[in-house]
Amino acid sequence: MSFRDASTSIDGFPMIKPPWGRITAVDMNTGDIAWQVPHGEAPDNIRNHPLLDGRDIGRTGWPGRVGVLVTKNLIVAGESGFYTTEIGEAGAMLRAYDKATGEEVGAVYMTAPQSGSPMTYEVDGRQYIVLATSGGGRSGTLLAYALP
Repeated sequence: MSFRDASTSIDGFPMIKPPWGRITAVDMNTGDIAWQVPHGEAPDNIRNHPLLDGRDIGRTGWPGRVGVLVTKNLIVAGESGFYTTEIGEAGAMLRAYDKATGEEVGAVYMTAPQSGSPMTYEVDGRQYIVLATSGGGRSGTLLAYALP
């Protein structure tokens, strides 16, 4: 879904109610939804729309699919679209969620959206998360984050 496609929007708003992207955890014993979170900040053209001036709409998520990294305690996933941060940088976030509750437990800025699934590895007792990013005219990049 393109947020700029006039045929599927009214006054610049998509005709589909948000969230436009979310992560859903399912209890595999019951089949019930354990939790859901909108995954991704609201796009700039929505957050900065004149009709929403002064309103905090929160996260809307982004359409599309992103690969997730699932560990014993965490779900890690990068956002699939650009937005402008509070300090004026265009990029996306890599977020970590508590696997049991869906609560965000950490986030780190990326210069472009996630374009490849995150993976993890360990070297000399130090754990790393690596993923590919690209888009918006930015070349593909592999990012590696060392965990504390």
